[in-house]
Order: sequence, then structure tokens, then C-alpha cells
Amino acid sequence: MHDADLDPDVLIAFAEELADLARPIALSYFRTPLDVAAKSDDSPVTVADRTIETVLRAAIEARFPDHGIFGEEMGIKKSTSPYTWVVDPIDGTKSFITGFPLFGTLVALARDGRPFLGLIDAPATGERWMGVPGHASFAGRPATTSVCRSLADARLYTTSPDAFREESERARWERVASEVRLRRFGGDCYIYGLLASGHVDLIVECGLQPYDYMALVPVIEGAGGVITDWEGDPLSLGSSGRVVAAATVELHAAALQQLIQH
Repeated sequence: MHDADLDPDVLIAFAEELADLARPIALSYFRTPLDVAAKSDDSPVTVADRTIETVLRAAIEARFPDHGIFGEEMGIKKSTSPYTWVVDPIDGTKSFITGFPLFGTLVALARDGRPFLGLIDAPATGERWMGVPGHASFAGRPATTSVCRSLADARLYTTSPDAFREESERARWERVASEVRLRRFGGDCYIYGLLASGHVDLIVECGLQPYDYMALVPVIEGAGGVITDWEGDPLSLGSSGRVVAAATVELHAAALQQLIQH
């Protein structure tokens, strides 16, 4: 199939196929004795991560041999195509290896470096979010963000406060966190699904890689939310990894006001 012939419905169906391939592999290793290796950045990786990515890359190459691939474990397959599949086989490996069920598999399709399609799959809970321009779904039904517009009313999440290692990042995070109604920790990609479904209002994170955030963008935007870097710029393959996602334009603007470097 040539790039010019690509149909969004075909791409969505294929992303679902990838998630369907990944889910049973993840569950077969979940809460079993695992050898955990440390990567060069000291983040953990397991045989489950590598096995899933191997399977997903093979499926992509068989179906769309001209497309690029960017995976967490096996790097980048470059291409002259405008399309690149971005996969994180297990987003939340630390959750996975400690038996915490809110890990996920992320599948994104970028077009000219910008995320066009995104899928968040939570194998342990059997839940899935899908996003494309103008629409997001959860369990096959439309997903919609909350109507929260102010920090004072916001339910804020971040995966871990330990991620704010730089003093300036921690200070900027605290400026936001000190203004909100409620703040909670944990969840990795799962909390972005919760934002898309209206249960969480605001997420602030840093240190993310493209395979961590590319799939989140179409889901959040398709559900009516806003997701950018801390300067308010759109997320792409070249972004810094500082992410702020909000249920509404107004809430996003309020968070940015606190995040912008003083």
C-alpha cells in the first residue's frame, strides 16, 4: 500500500492489531519472576519489553515496509516516507516489574514528525484509548475531557515527583502543584487516558522521550484537551520531553503561566 493510498480507518485498524499482538505477551510476563536489566540511562528493561517490540516491528515492516519505525528498545529505522510508527512496548516498566497494573503499550503514527494517530492500551485492565484528529475513543465510545478551567479546581497528576531532578524543573512543577485542588502520583500513560475520559484535569511531566508522549497527543487532542511542551509549543519527534496536558484551553494557559521560566 502506497502512502498516498493510506486510509485513516486502515491505520486505526492496524494500530489496534498491534495492540492486540502486544497485550497477551505483556500479560504472559506480568507478575512473574523477571530478570531486569538496566539500560544506559539506568531505566529498567525486561524480556517482555524486547519481545513485544520485536513482534510489533516485524508486523509494521510486513504491512508498511516503507514506513519508518522508532521504538524504545531497538531505536530508529529511517525511511524516506513521511510516516513513522512510534512504539513503546511497555510504558511504565517500573510499574510492570513491581506488579502495578497501570502500565501500557503505546502506538503512534507520526506524519512529517507530528503525531497523527495514537493508541494507549492497558493490558492488565483491558482498557484502550484511541485518538485521531477531531476524535478520541475509549472502549469504542467517544472520550471527552472535563470542563475544568482553573488551577484551583484541577485534579493534577504526574507519574513521579522524582522526575523533576533539575532545581528549575522542580520549582516550576511546585508552582503549578501548589495551586491545584488535588495532586496525585503514578500511572504513566494510564493517567493520560484518564484525562481524555474526564477524570483527571491536568498532567505535568518532564524527561519523557518521543515514544513516551507521541501516542498521547492524538488521544488528548481528540478528546478536546490540549497537550504541548512547557513553552506551549506542539509536541513532535524533536521535543524536549517536558509535557503539560490539560482538559481545556483555559486550564492549559493557567498551567503554562506557572511553568514558564521566571
